[in-house]
Amino acid sequence: MATSAPPVAPLEPYVLADDPVLDMLNTRANIDGEPFDFWQGDADVERWLVRLGWVEEGAVPAFEPGALVATAVALREVIRDLLEQRKAGKQGDPTALNGFLRKAVSHPQLAWPASGELQLERQRKTQTPEQFLSTIAEAAAGLLVLGDFSLIRTCEHPECVLWFYDRTKAHKRRWCSMALCGNRHKVAQFRKRKLL
Repeated sequence: MATSAPPVAPLEPYVLADDPVLDMLNTRANIDGEPFDFWQGDADVERWLVRLGWVEEGAVPAFEPGALVATAVALREVIRDLLEQRKAGKQGDPTALNGFLRKAVSHPQLAWPASGELQLERQRKTQTPEQFLSTIAEAAAGLLVLGDFSLIRTCEHPECVLWFYDRTKAHKRRWCSMALCGNRHKVAQFRKRKLL
């Protein structure tokens, strides 16, 4: 009796959505038809934050073990729910996202580095995971309000759950990636024609 091998996941989450908030949603994906969460621990979240440029490497504060991943997953699912509601033309409940936004503690600060270029920077408190992830909550709120939801889509492949923002010139993007699902669709269509 043969047993099926567990799905082999890529080492890192996909970054193909053309929007960092949608890339956050894509940290939960289907791999070989099975649900897979790329965020298994704090280190996974930290690598993703650095990879997408949310923070500098080594700039993640030390939190209680497991607190960062738990907070990041909770925020991701709050954003997913609101985005799905908005995409479906329904009214969602922003209470949970507003809870994340309320925890953001920040203020503007003037910086005048030696290069002489005067800058206005936002300084943030990052004592809790909620405060630390508040920039993502703010970006998600911005996407929900300002995003063109006719161009925010999920991949058309029936087994794929990945989101993307169609920023192509013709706005006809159908797949999360041509290399992933677009190619699978082409191969399936080719096989279907061969059988006919």
